[in-house]
Amino acid sequence: MSEINESLVKVVPGHTIRPPNQAVSSSNFDTLQRINQAEEKHGVRQAWRWRRHLSAIAVSAVLIILIWQAAENPAFDWPLVGHYLFDGQILKGLWTTLWLTALVTLLSVVFGVVVALMRLSRNPVVSLFAWSYIWLFRATPLLVQLLFWFNIGYLVPRLTLGWPGGEPWFSVSTNDLISAIGASILGLTLHGMAYSAEFIRGGLLAVPQGQKEAATMLGLSPSEIFIKITLPQSLRTIIPALGNFLIDNLKGTSIISVVAVTELLYSAQLIYNRNYKIIPLLLVATFWYVVVTSILSLLQHWSERYYGRGYHRK
Repeated sequence: MSEINESLVKVVPGHTIRPPNQAVSSSNFDTLQRINQAEEKHGVRQAWRWRRHLSAIAVSAVLIILIWQAAENPAFDWPLVGHYLFDGQILKGLWTTLWLTALVTLLSVVFGVVVALMRLSRNPVVSLFAWSYIWLFRATPLLVQLLFWFNIGYLVPRLTLGWPGGEPWFSVSTNDLISAIGASILGLTLHGMAYSAEFIRGGLLAVPQGQKEAATMLGLSPSEIFIKITLPQSLRTIIPALGNFLIDNLKGTSIISVVAVTELLYSAQLIYNRNYKIIPLLLVATFWYVVVTSILSLLQHWSERYYGRGYHRK
């Protein structure tokens, strides 16, 4: 090892460290080859190679044992799982879960942009109102919010519109206006707005201030700066959080089973309440959650690569 130029590289057991800002040129290729030969001579590479192989074998063995135990356990009742996998009631609940996820995510993001802009406003009253909203709905459990909106009729029996003290123009029973599905959409959206507003605000703040100043010098209005400059550049930061938010909403719809909305989990519960096959029906619901989540994860990965293509070089 004394023959190796120590100003270029320094070898420690198991590692090859290159000095900062030191590029590997063709003239240094021979030196790197000699380093590799020295590592192989002293058994460094072989030791790490054996450790990787052993860890891979150990993890594979554990996975095989778990899969074998699950396949052989009669409590899972895999034939029954396959029987209900494409059951009409299950697929109907899956469809409810999908459109609820899409609707809640869309509403949460659209109104979340408004809350984020209010949070960034120079008006202290507007900014304080947005901060208070985010604080309240992030501090309250989602289940509590759903139960509150589901039972809002006890607090406000009727909703009326009109001048105070005069005849109402419009009056309707709160329970008729806000059904179980309405309470679910309202609760999930208001809860999601608080979280989407924060990651959207973080994405907007990630855009360099110089971009906005340059756009102002070019004569663009504040709305044009937001639409053409700030928002497109913030998507690279917002997309990963938005993908996670979408997946969380997909799984979060399972909580509305407490208000008897027939989404995927509640559909499985209705079936196992009849046949008492709890574990197989939970596996059916788990299968569809995993399938949809995997598809959304792939779409998120593609979106991240698309919006980050100008920032990553091969």
